[in-house]
Amino acid sequence: MGVELYFLHWVYVLFVLLIIAMMIMKRDTSLVSIIGIAVLGLTATGSISTSIGGIFGSFIYAITELLPTILVICIIVAMSQVLTETGINESMIRPMTALIRNPALAYWVIGIVMMVISWFFWPSPAVALIGAVMLPVALRVGLPALGVAMSMNLFGHGIALSGDFIIQGAPTLTAKAAGIPVTDVIEASVPLVIVMGVVTTVTAFWLLWRDLKSGKLVVDQKAAVEQPRGNDKKRVALPTSIRRTLSILVPILFLLDVLAMFLFDLKGGDATALVGGTALVILLIVALFAHKGAGLEKTTEFLIQGFQFGFKVFGPVIPIAAFFYMGDSGFVKVFGEVLPQGSQGIVNDLGIALAHTIPLSKEVAAVTLTAVGVITGLDGSGFSGITLAGSIAQLFSHALGTGIATLTALGQIAAIWVGGGTIIPWALIPAAAICGVDPFELARRNLYPVIVGLVITTIVAMFLL
Repeated sequence: MGVELYFLHWVYVLFVLLIIAMMIMKRDTSLVSIIGIAVLGLTATGSISTSIGGIFGSFIYAITELLPTILVICIIVAMSQVLTETGINESMIRPMTALIRNPALAYWVIGIVMMVISWFFWPSPAVALIGAVMLPVALRVGLPALGVAMSMNLFGHGIALSGDFIIQGAPTLTAKAAGIPVTDVIEASVPLVIVMGVVTTVTAFWLLWRDLKSGKLVVDQKAAVEQPRGNDKKRVALPTSIRRTLSILVPILFLLDVLAMFLFDLKGGDATALVGGTALVILLIVALFAHKGAGLEKTTEFLIQGFQFGFKVFGPVIPIAAFFYMGDSGFVKVFGEVLPQGSQGIVNDLGIALAHTIPLSKEVAAVTLTAVGVITGLDGSGFSGITLAGSIAQLFSHALGTGIATLTALGQIAAIWVGGGTIIPWALIPAAAICGVDPFELARRNLYPVIVGLVITTIVAMFLL
C-alpha cells in the first residue's frame, strides 16, 4: 500500500531538481537551498514568520549535526600547520624517499604515502608536504611532474578522501543525509573504494607508462632542483634530536589510535573524538617545544588558522545540508509536528510512493547514484552535494527495500572522485601549482582513468545491492 503525496512533497522534489540544475550549470546552490527551506516551512505551517525563522533553525540543526566533523578537520589542519612550520612533517616522510629508485616506484610510493597521510591529515595539507619532499626525488629518477601530480591526486583526493575512514568527514555527511549510522556507510564503502582505487590508479599508471616509453612525456630535469611552488612558509628551527623524536612520536600516536579503535570497538563519534583529541595533544606539545614562551599564543593562532580553513570548506556545505536534512527528521526538529498525518518524513514518503509507481531496479538505482555523485561533484568541492547523494540513496532504498548503505557509499565515492580534486580543473590548482603543471592538462590525464573506475565500480555496486 502506497502513501498519499501532498503539495509539500512536490515542493521538496521541485527544489531538489532546481539544486541539481544549479550544479549542472556550475552555479552556487546556497540561495536555492535557503529559498527551498523557507518555501517548505511556509507550505507546511502557513506562517511567514515561522518559515523565515526556520531558515535560521535549519542552519543551527545542520551545524549541530556537522559540528564534530567540522571541528576535527579544523584541529587536524591546525596540527598540520605546526608540523609543517617546524619541519616535523618533512622528517616523517623523508625516509620513504629512499624507496624511490625508478619512475614506477616513484608513482606508487608517492601515491601510497599520500594516501596514508591524507587519511590522518586530509589531502589539502598533505599536497604541499608531499610535493616539497618527493617531487625533486621523483624527477631525478625519471617520473615527470605530471605523473607526481596524478599520483597525489588519485591516491589522496581520490582514494583517501572518498573513503575518509579515519577522520570520517565524508561518510558522516552522507550517513546523516541517508539517516543511517556512519559505520554502515564506511563498511559498505570499503569494497567500492578498493575497486575504484585499484582500477583508477592502475589505469592511470598504464597510460602514464605507455606515454613515457613512447616519448610523449618527458622529464624536466631542470625542475628537479627547483623548490616547488607554495612552500615558502617561514620555518621554525627545532633541535634535530627533538624534531626527529617528534617525527617518530606523531605517527606512533595515530597508529595507537587506530589500534584502540579496533581493540575497544570505537566507531563514529568516538573514533572521531579520539583522532581529534590526539591531534590537539600533538598541536600543544609541538607548539610549546617550537615557540617556548610564546607557545600559548601560537597555539591559539594555529587553532584560528584551522577554524578558518574548516569553515571555508564547510561554508557552502551548510545551506545545502540544511535543506536536505529537512527531508528527514530535521523538518520536525525545526518546524515542529506539521507533516501530514501518517507521514514518515518527506524523503521516506517519496521513496514508498516511488516503490509503488515505478519499477525501480538495482541497476537503475546504482547508475542514478553514480550520476548524482558526478553532478554534485561538478562544482569542484566534492562535499557540497554529497548530502544530496545520501538523500537520494535513502529515497531509492525505500523503493528497492534494500541497499541504502551501498547506494550512499556509491554516491559519496562518485561525488568526491569527481569534485574532490581529480578531474575538475579549478579543484586541481593546489597540486598543479606545487608540481608546476597545467591544471587542465592534469585534469585531462585523470579523466579517462576516473571514468573507467566509475563504470566498473558502479557495476560492482549492482552486485552488492
